[in-house]
Amino acid sequence: MLIEENKTLLPVTSVGHKALAYFKLLKFRLSFTVAFSSAIGFMLGKPGAPYWEIVLVFIGGLLVTGSANTINQILERNHDKFMKRTAKRPMPTGALSVPEAILFCVLTGVAGLVLLAYTFNILAAAFSLLSLVLYGFVYTPLKRISPICVFVGAIPGAMPPLIGWVAATGVLGVEAWILFGIQFIWQFPHFWAIAWVLDDDYKKAGFKMLPFEGGKNLKTAFQIMIYTLVLIPLSLLPLQFGMTGKTSALIAVVCGVLFLAQTFYLMRTCSKKAAMNIMFGSFLYLPIVQIAFVLDKVNL
Repeated sequence: MLIEENKTLLPVTSVGHKALAYFKLLKFRLSFTVAFSSAIGFMLGKPGAPYWEIVLVFIGGLLVTGSANTINQILERNHDKFMKRTAKRPMPTGALSVPEAILFCVLTGVAGLVLLAYTFNILAAAFSLLSLVLYGFVYTPLKRISPICVFVGAIPGAMPPLIGWVAATGVLGVEAWILFGIQFIWQFPHFWAIAWVLDDDYKKAGFKMLPFEGGKNLKTAFQIMIYTLVLIPLSLLPLQFGMTGKTSALIAVVCGVLFLAQTFYLMRTCSKKAAMNIMFGSFLYLPIVQIAFVLDKVNL
């Protein structure tokens, strides 16, 4: 079966492959997680918000994040081919050209920013743009220069719930910064656990992600433990500021203690298995705690 495009007959399968390549540029699972955090912040800022508003803030976050991820892949296209994890991305394989990726990046980024500005407010769109710039043009090149990239990358990574709160309220209050702080601190054990597991792959591309020379050692494990420990008191701030109730605070503390326990295993063994446990633990911690916050807010 063939379709006509600009008077050139192309197999439907090639169109499907091209569409799949564009979809891969989004890094959908990562973009979904980021957009989910935006929706969480929005629901906390505006309890009982209509579903269509929640969906729109989610879509806006998904588009802007997808644009930032595309910038990341454009800039790293010559390095991704050296890593097993990224060698089959659209840019290294030649499935998409640089101009095609740039056009996709501009369209998704502009669409997401306009959606947030028009439907909600300029402030939410401005923070989204700042997040995109920091991730795409600051964090991405820093990955091959210094481990400080993790600190820089944690800033745009922590902005989604703040953006969601601002979209809901139009105000950058202390509540927005609390949500930002929790997600900001969470990213250090999350990032470093991933970097520990993928250290050999990252070295092939020249990425410097772990905080100390030698990388996979007790110093790094101790750093991971400290940041995970800080999460526990931070997760109680929503209760202290009346954002949520006692139930979600209890859930957050329990999750934090379980998360912390995983870091002791890493400190004891400095093993890849222990780092993987922390990596998967971090994937579970954030959505569980955030969902608990929202459900508790609804019941207040």
